[in-house]
Amino acid sequence: MPIKPEQIEQLKILQQEEINGYHTYSRLAEMVKDANNSKILLRIAGEEKKHYTLWKSYTQVDIPPKKSHIRFFFWVSRLFGLTFGIRLMELGEEKVQEIYRNLSNTIPEARQVLADEDKHETELLEMLDEEALRYAGSVVLGLNDALVELTGALAGLTFAFQNTRLIALAGLITGISAAFSMSASEYLSQKSEGGEQDPLRSAIYTGIAYIITVALLVIPFLVLKNYLFSLGWTILNAILVIALFNYYISVARGYNFKRRFLEMAAISMGVALLSFILGNFIRGWLGVEI
Repeated sequence: MPIKPEQIEQLKILQQEEINGYHTYSRLAEMVKDANNSKILLRIAGEEKKHYTLWKSYTQVDIPPKKSHIRFFFWVSRLFGLTFGIRLMELGEEKVQEIYRNLSNTIPEARQVLADEDKHETELLEMLDEEALRYAGSVVLGLNDALVELTGALAGLTFAFQNTRLIALAGLITGISAAFSMSASEYLSQKSEGGEQDPLRSAIYTGIAYIITVALLVIPFLVLKNYLFSLGWTILNAILVIALFNYYISVARGYNFKRRFLEMAAISMGVALLSFILGNFIRGWLGVEI
């Protein structure tokens, strides 16, 4: 079947994606320390270059790579991990795969290239083994516990004390103590289970996630003087942490972001609301005035 002008434009889009992919995978192969992973990335880069050459035979034009695109995914992979970077790149290729399917009736090679692209994703997901994701469960434990417990504690302390400095002091003591306690519990838990994870590293990941969350939740009470505004800022920080972490895990692991975000946010905010009400009730019941 003859190729229409609009299909030539679609082929140019594919050509652009393939040359971008070739340079991105090539740079990532240089970054990866694991020799097997690097070899697979180089092989996939070579296939991307082959696809580029195929589409060039139809369009008869050279298309330069988008350097900004390559730099973006390279640095995302360096900062947030190879799994996250490649998953994010694969998510951006969904529209491109739709073009492949639209062209498959006109250009026979499109079906094979689409099959190659699906194979790329499978190979990449199978080959990647990153420490950060292996210990994602420990990070989730630290984040979840800190968000639920400390957001609730700060909400309760807000009405109990009504003084930002006292609330921050109590929050820091509670949060740091809980971080050590949670790390110790994670260490003992992993050691007793005898799994593949290193108990000490699991404990460290849990503790670091907990302390970072504590800092983000307490900072508003150190910066502002109005305890209600501080609580509002703390809740916004909690929602932001929940959103960012769940987006990262959803992309890296292929989970449903909306469901996980709403579930975690509902639990954290529900506990905060109950603690807020409880703090106000206990303060009135005991007749405490600060």
